Amino acid sequence: MLEGGCQCGEVRYRVSGDPAHHALCHCRDCRASSGAPATAWMAFPAENFNVIKGKAVSYNSSGASWRHFCGQCGTGMYFINEQMLPGIVDIQSATLDDAQAHPPAAQIQTAERLDYMADLAAMPQFERYPGP
Repeated sequence: MLEGGCQCGEVRYRVSGDPAHHALCHCRDCRASSGAPATAWMAFPAENFNVIKGKAVSYNSSGASWRHFCGQCGTGMYFINEQMLPGIVDIQSATLDDAQAHPPAAQIQTAERLDYMADLAAMPQFERYPGP
């Protein structure tokens, strides 16, 4: 059993069972909706997913794609597309309470990946903001 939710705590969800997949998506649509260079998605059977607090707002981002987010703080939480992924709810795994314990196992839509995302390990790293 895994739980997660939005930044402000207005919307919470619970999911059970094993994910069908867990991948970091590089598509343009995910970038546009998240404002991030990639989004980590963890797919579960829809019957294993429940919103346990609050109500998410939904947005039809393209065709049959429905993105669900908190109407209060804007945190994206889950995605449903019955045409492409029938019976699946894709949760944004970074919203899990224990996200660190669940790393993605693959990268998808790399044809649309931003070039600089291909070799992040080569960039300078700082444990915190480097300052002035």
